Amino acid sequence: MSQVTITVRGESETRVRAEEAAVRVTVSTDGPTRGPVVERAQERAASVQDGLVAHLRSGEVSEWSSARVSVWSDRPWNSEGAQLPLVHHASVELSATFTDAGALSWWLGDVAESDDVQVTAVDWRLARDTRVGVERKVAAAAVQVAVERAAAYAEALGLASVTAVEIADAGLLESRQDAAAPRMMFAKADTGPSFSLQPPELVVGATVEGRFVAE
Repeated sequence: MSQVTITVRGESETRVRAEEAAVRVTVSTDGPTRGPVVERAQERAASVQDGLVAHLRSGEVSEWSSARVSVWSDRPWNSEGAQLPLVHHASVELSATFTDAGALSWWLGDVAESDDVQVTAVDWRLARDTRVGVERKVAAAAVQVAVERAAAYAEALGLASVTAVEIADAGLLESRQDAAAPRMMFAKADTGPSFSLQPPELVVGATVEGRFVAE
């Protein structure tokens, strides 16, 4: 046995406390008259925006935007199959990135007091520089696991020299036609409600495949 090709997979993951929360809210109003409906939506959205601007100035929000404004009308039907008078609707979607969990809790409690405002999502994540650094460390650790596995296989075969030929994200080595969908770098919240106002731990992981030659 002069030379053997060894193909292995390496995985690694770590947990990091979330640093930011991307929040999306929708201001929605409706009524029988278009003008007052639109005006009420604009006023309530302006109030929400004022709060975001205040948090931006204090450094508790890194960015915010008003992404979408919609105005439409429809004629609902009652239980007897009769069409009712025209109803007008207006909605404004806003999003913001909070860097302070306490400020987020306060702000959500404030906006939730209005029936016109719905919190549609709170997505926890890492700051960009933190994410990049953690992903690099996790990727390097996954490669090291693959190297150690290849070395263990080679040792079991009585071979001493192990040389890496290919390293790729899971599923990308051409010879693995039956591989599952590639598992790339990911960051997700640990188990628990997505609307938790305490930053959850995020799981950052990587899976790689490596091909080695042992002799």
